[in-house]
Amino acid sequence: MLNIIISLAEILRKIMNNYQRVTTRKPEGIESKRAFLIGSGIASLAAAEYLMRDGHMKGNQITIYEQSGMPGGSLDGAGNPEDGFVVRGGREMEAHYECLWDLCSQIPSIEEDGRTVLDEFKELNDIDPNFSNVRSIYNRGEKRRRTDLGLSEKNSKELTKLLLAKEENLGAITVEEYFDKSFFETDMWLYWRSMFAFEPWHSLVEMKRYMERFIHLLPGMSTMRDLLFTKYNQYDSLVLPIKNLLVSKGVSFEYNTTVTDLKFESAGNKKTVTEICLNRNGEDDVVKTSAEDFVFFTNGSMTENSTLGDMDTPPVLNTSEGAIWRLWKNVAAQDDSFGKPEVFCGNIDKTKWESYTITANGTKMKKLLEDFAERKFLPNRTATGGIITVKDSNWLLSVTVNRQPQFKNQPDDCTVAWAYGLYPDNKGDFIEKKMSECSGKELLQELLYHFGIDENDMQPYIDECIVIPAMMPYITSQFMPRVKGDRPEVIPENSVNLAFLGQFCEIKDDCVFTVEYSVRSAIMAVYQFLNLDKKVPEIYGSQYDIRALSDALKTLKSDHEGILKKFIENIIKNKLSNTHFENLL
Repeated sequence: MLNIIISLAEILRKIMNNYQRVTTRKPEGIESKRAFLIGSGIASLAAAEYLMRDGHMKGNQITIYEQSGMPGGSLDGAGNPEDGFVVRGGREMEAHYECLWDLCSQIPSIEEDGRTVLDEFKELNDIDPNFSNVRSIYNRGEKRRRTDLGLSEKNSKELTKLLLAKEENLGAITVEEYFDKSFFETDMWLYWRSMFAFEPWHSLVEMKRYMERFIHLLPGMSTMRDLLFTKYNQYDSLVLPIKNLLVSKGVSFEYNTTVTDLKFESAGNKKTVTEICLNRNGEDDVVKTSAEDFVFFTNGSMTENSTLGDMDTPPVLNTSEGAIWRLWKNVAAQDDSFGKPEVFCGNIDKTKWESYTITANGTKMKKLLEDFAERKFLPNRTATGGIITVKDSNWLLSVTVNRQPQFKNQPDDCTVAWAYGLYPDNKGDFIEKKMSECSGKELLQELLYHFGIDENDMQPYIDECIVIPAMMPYITSQFMPRVKGDRPEVIPENSVNLAFLGQFCEIKDDCVFTVEYSVRSAIMAVYQFLNLDKKVPEIYGSQYDIRALSDALKTLKSDHEGILKKFIENIIKNKLSNTHFENLL
């Protein structure tokens, strides 16, 4: 009975969260403060916006340092139909990204006056809900029609036990150390690792967090229903509108600027950033800061040291120490509470994988992809659906075609697809080379092979395609096994003016490898620094909703489903019979 009451209380608390959407009072002395943000990914962009939106800062008090020539970090998208388009990765979203949608609710659309990014995003996904007709293929093009997860009783018990476990009791256990070998042959693991890029050697704690955070989506794993996608690539749809707003408000973007170190002043156990050491267009410089200033550091990077290839050349794996990781190491060396970057960046063989973007200027490749996806890729019309994973691929290949056009400068007769492989060190099933050693042409040939195209029939497809591969050494570094203290708190207890943002800071209960995590870190940092009388949007607690829990257990086909059913029936019989709650349950 107590569990039921707690669940209902949690639901009620979420419904009442609008009570927190208040207009903040202007913090005393905000006019004299400055904010410096290291990196221009979505976390920094969000932090800058919330400093102004709720913190009442002026744009000219905010400076963003970016080592490349454009903002966005891992949320990228560039190119043209003649040379090929490039996206290194894609983002799956859902309705309960409370922080991201709060951010987007006040970002003006750059396509339609009087509308916000959230307005256009929701309208599009309402008209065009996502659904994957074909989630996986095998045996050179055979479509798998199963919609269950293929779990045995043992697998279901392991998953349920994980769901009930305490995070602190799991430590640095890996996924492969916890599950029986049979689990890795199930469709659930196939869907899980191809959706979220999990590997067997990744953190079990992170898998548990995903299960709890997205348990309401578990029944749709085989069809990817209830997932949401942007209209264009993630740069045009998310980054560009925010960047344009920040620039219009006077925020300064300093590109081609690499922060090399932070200098601290210690007083007791308190540490204050007093100098930002940087290299601006090849010239060294130092920016003096004080306790009245704020320094926001996106520590670590999933896409640091990414390299691109082309149709004839594979991308080179860059194993040199990137500037972002080097800076975090310099900072972490000055205080234990600033995290342990080596835990995440110290084993590239376990954090890398490769993606590639296909630009098809013609009809053959488009029709082939349409036939397998069982949907039409029509300009400005329905073209959603999830990734298609090749179950028996040595590289574990997946490919997807999101809404077309993916780029504003993309012609109607051009189709952009994105593919990736989680095992770049394995040899292909058609190409007798490691994926990492393959050119764009060879990557396309391997995909065509799995789609059932014979070698003698491949050339017409190759002729109309431009394939640009991307090798990313740290793309799943955020999933590496870790324990408490490896990731710094958003604002460590002994930090006076330094906050950590992004995928490598610690946020209780939320999931890395999501845009939501980055935006949440930004809001947390701003609200805490400015001591604002406003709460950060709460994490959606579907694991406390008995309806979501029941649906998930049915999907897992767990014997706990029967236990839950009997538990509810007993409550109804003994406590809630002939009451309103009997019907609710």
